Formats: sequence, structure tokens, C-alpha cells
Amino acid sequence: MSNDRPFDVIIIGGSYAGLSAAMALGRSLRKVLVIDAGNPCNQQTPHSHNFLLHDGDTPANISTQARKQVEAYDSVQFISDEAIEGKGVNGNFEVMTRSGQHFQAKKLLFATGLKDKHDVKGFDTCWGISVLHCPYCHGYEVRNQTLGVVANGDHAFHITKLVFNLSRKVTLYTNGKSTLSVEQTEKLTKQNIAIVEDEIAEAIHEQSQVKQLIFKNGNQANVEALFVKPNSTQHCNIPERLGCQLTEHGFIQVDDFQQTTVAGVFAAGDNSTMIRAVAAAIAAGNKAGAIINKELTDELF
Repeated sequence: MSNDRPFDVIIIGGSYAGLSAAMALGRSLRKVLVIDAGNPCNQQTPHSHNFLLHDGDTPANISTQARKQVEAYDSVQFISDEAIEGKGVNGNFEVMTRSGQHFQAKKLLFATGLKDKHDVKGFDTCWGISVLHCPYCHGYEVRNQTLGVVANGDHAFHITKLVFNLSRKVTLYTNGKSTLSVEQTEKLTKQNIAIVEDEIAEAIHEQSQVKQLIFKNGNQANVEALFVKPNSTQHCNIPERLGCQLTEHGFIQVDDFQQTTVAGVFAAGDNSTMIRAVAAAIAAGNKAGAIINKELTDELF
């Protein structure tokens, strides 16, 4: 790949947020490189919902269409590789890839998403199919079914209330001693929502459709879908090594313009927000692309 002059922007991560930013920058005639390892967190999710014009479409099809449209802009280039190191300062960054390539850019955008891990056996296999993260993205499809929420504390209270609006057959599984407040517990029990504190050993499933929870004490519970908060970590640690601060919840800290705490470094998508949805990632990427273009423009005047 020709790199006769530094790129204006290197985008690390070529899924929804990255492609959205690439389109905004490509339409502004910015020289952009998108580095993508091809490992999106929703790769086994069968359908994407709550996204206008693509409701029910497959994540892979949305990404394929988006990439094809971005590729129409000649100033945007793509490589299939993994960024493993980054260094430099605003206006002069360098990114190294696993294949040994080096690229320079004035600005960096990380659209690298999160890596999800589950402690309960069976959850990984069902993740995105019947073990779900978002009532808005997947709730309608499991409405009126026997549902479970696997969470604890304030997050459990928040999610359980949302799920209760989708089905009156909801049980909260705290997977250990409940950390709900007395007031939260009273509000849930008042709606006949059972709270089970037994620790979960395994989820029994058929073709990634969860059927039953098996608890460590031998108890069992039938379920048709679960809403679960996974153990999520940053998919890429280059931002941290560049000095970008993380929030208390482990997200890359950004301002309203997707700017990190390091000048010239931006982040968009799941890596920098609690709102994990395709529409939100695309919106954040579009904003980041526009702000980066403005910053590059302002630096000329």
C-alpha cells in the first residue's frame, strides 16, 4: 500500500462506527486508512433491530453494504490487519500492525469495540441469540416469553424494569447474594418479580437457544431468553498506552465530540459508551468524522 505521505486519519476498527466516520471523512476528501481485523463482537448475532431501514437485517449484511458504499470514496483505503501498537503526538502519529506494516497519520480514531466474556457455561454459545444484552435491540423478539435477567445491584434493577415491560414472566437471577437495596427489592416484589440468589452453574441450550438454568445447589429453572451483562473489556489497549483515560466502567473517556483525553485521538462506538447499539455506533462515528475534519481544517487557518 502506498504511504507516500501521512494519512490525515487512521481509523482502527472497520465496523459500524469506523465505517461511518470513514464515510464522513471520505466525503470531505480526507486521506483515510481503515485498519480492520474482522472480528466484530456481534458476529454470531443473527439479526440487528431498532435501526431504521435495516430492522431485522443481519449485522454482516449491514457491514457489507456499508463498506461497499465507503469504498466508493477513493481517498479511503482499507487493510485487513490488526493494529498492535501506536505512538506519537497530535499531528504525528504512527500505527504498527501485526503484519509488520507502519503507517503515519495526523489523527487517530479508535472504533475498536469491546470484547465480551461470560463466566457461566453456555452463555458464550448463546450470546446475541438467546442470551442478550439490550432490551431495545432484542426485546421485542422475545416479548411475552419466560425471561430471566442475570445481573445484580443497580444495573439489575434498571434492566429488570425494562424487561418487565416486555413480559410479565420475568425472574431476576442475581447469581449470588443480592446487592439490591431494600427499596429496589420491594419495588420488584410488588410487581411479582421473583429474585433468585442461587449461583448459576450452567445454561442448558439447544442450537444456541437457552432452555434451562442449572444452579450450583442443584435447582433448575426454565427460561426462553436471558438478559445478561457480560464482563466486557476493551478490544484494543492502544488508547490506554497512548495515555487515554478510561471511565470507572472501563470505557474510553470521550467528550461530546468523541475526543479522548489525548489531543488528536478520538474514539467512537461501543468502546466509549454504555449504549451498545448499531444506530448509536453509526451516529458516534459520523460525529467523530465531522469533528476530526473540522479540527484538520481549523489547523490550516
